[in-house]
Amino acid sequence: QVQLVESGGGLVQAGGSMRLSCLVSGGTFSSYGMGWFRQAPGKERKLVAAITRSGSTVYQDSVKGRFMLSRDNAQNTVYLQMNSLKPEDTAVYYCAADPSFGHLLRVALREYEYWGQGTQVTVSS
Repeated sequence: QVQLVESGGGLVQAGGSMRLSCLVSGGTFSSYGMGWFRQAPGKERKLVAAITRSGSTVYQDSVKGRFMLSRDNAQNTVYLQMNSLKPEDTAVYYCAADPSFGHLLRVALREYEYWGQGTQVTVSS
């Protein structure tokens, strides 16, 4: 059974940095496409960034140049480095895995099969 566990969320001041981690167990992580999504209160869950099994990435326009997504296949972990954080980045952040098409950049929720429980990120102004 594939499990995803996020960590690294919390409270940070605007302009600060934070790194989220997502540890994947129970599957072949190196073949998975991975994504980070976020959901603010009262809003839809949306893609923040995605990465293929080979390391190609795509980012939501609002985080380009501030966030960086990377993966460590030896550690079965994907990282989301978030810099220059803004209050509008406040949300629950979810890690997701696509075991079927890891060579593609997947941007839609329905394209991901496995999800973590989410971690809260709060950016104070």
